[in-house]
Amino acid sequence: MTIGVTLSSNAHQTTIDQWVRLAGEAREAGLHSTWFGQTFGYDSPLLAAIVGREVPGLQVGTAALPVFGRHPLLVNSQAQTAQAATAGRYHLGLALGTQQLTEAGFGIPYERPIALLREFLTALRQLLETGSADFRGELLTATTPLPAVVPGAEPQVPLLVAAMGPQALRVSGELADGVLPLLAGPRALAEHIVPAVTAAAEAAGRPAPRIVAFVPGVVTADVEAVRDAATEALAFYEQFPSYQRVIGLSGGRRAADLAVIGDEETVAAEVRRYREGGATEVVFTATDLGGEADRRRTWKLLGELAGSADG
Repeated sequence: MTIGVTLSSNAHQTTIDQWVRLAGEAREAGLHSTWFGQTFGYDSPLLAAIVGREVPGLQVGTAALPVFGRHPLLVNSQAQTAQAATAGRYHLGLALGTQQLTEAGFGIPYERPIALLREFLTALRQLLETGSADFRGELLTATTPLPAVVPGAEPQVPLLVAAMGPQALRVSGELADGVLPLLAGPRALAEHIVPAVTAAAEAAGRPAPRIVAFVPGVVTADVEAVRDAATEALAFYEQFPSYQRVIGLSGGRRAADLAVIGDEETVAAEVRRYREGGATEVVFTATDLGGEADRRRTWKLLGELAGSADG
């Protein structure tokens, strides 16, 4: 199992030089990967390309690009460029996004998200596998009158989806290389997410999918204060039915119930539970909720666990 982190919950305040410095710290701590979210600020594949090129040996990933408002041809160009820039260390994550942000930001209707995801993945996989596409669906068209290949973009970019609901998991198992569940605890992984996406992959004749679990977590002595900070920071997710569902399936009531907060022994035990639940990779998020000292303490532990996994 590999272990990584997202770099900051305050992305709008972080400069590119600071991203690079943080990524260097992650690599020095022994972590395997760093991941970048996508909102309306930084272009996360470009940021991953810059950071991955500046910090050799570190895996970098996007988690995740919403498919609404984007096109497979353009995302293919972004992903292959990042793969070439990082010498094969880039991982592309896609997401359905939300109706609220899609309609308010792009002015387009949030309609038939699963159908769009299926068509987007179908066209994008053609592009990543062959460097060309000839896809004409109900919702999008992707053809290549010119080549869509980037020299040095090898191996093929891994294609992951932030999927947690039954339909999204089915499509992801059929067409992607794995999933990126957030706020899905070990119970939800073991009983719902892993079986669904694995069965879909098997039915499609694809390899066993990667299960990259994104877990809010902090190693700290001040559990109560950090829990309060997590309750406030993660409340955003509670307004969305998909997250409400997976939080409930995990045995929680609030999003913060899925945050892993405590001393080194407590956090290490939870990482083991995620592995036992079927996670092939764990990525800790919101590690800065308790401040810089706790973030460094958290990364130190995760780096040690990553080293144990390597051994």
